[in-house]
Amino acid sequence: MTTKKQAADAVLEAKVRLGLTWAKIADAIEAPLAWTTSALLGQHPVPAEKAAKVAAILELEDDVAKALQLQPTRGALDAVVPTDPTIYRFYEVLQVYGPTIKELIHEQFGDGIMSAINFKLDVGRREDPGGERVVVTLDGKFLKYQWE
Repeated sequence: MTTKKQAADAVLEAKVRLGLTWAKIADAIEAPLAWTTSALLGQHPVPAEKAAKVAAILELEDDVAKALQLQPTRGALDAVVPTDPTIYRFYEVLQVYGPTIKELIHEQFGDGIMSAINFKLDVGRREDPGGERVVVTLDGKFLKYQWE
């Protein structure tokens, strides 16, 4: 049986082999770009219909499509502190700005958290005189703590 990790590896290999982009794959399966990328990297279960489309587009076997449908172990990194420079920068941002983000959420919304389940993500670029800027938008529903 193909594992979720093996399926993600097969997707990456096929994406490169076929010269496709995540955007083209997302468009082909009619799904949001960030969700598609995350799901095909193993972080979400892919509905059967979309998994079959992915397998066809990427010329992958049915066992890969079945593995894409499995429930993932979300957030599983190879190390507690990520070593990939791009991923580490987000870890660094949260170390530096995490307490600030938390304080501002509580000040503006009250006692609660931002959902990572009812959540949207967007990555874009913006031209700037000082050099191109990466714009990352994290858009999560506010979940109020209920004590009673």
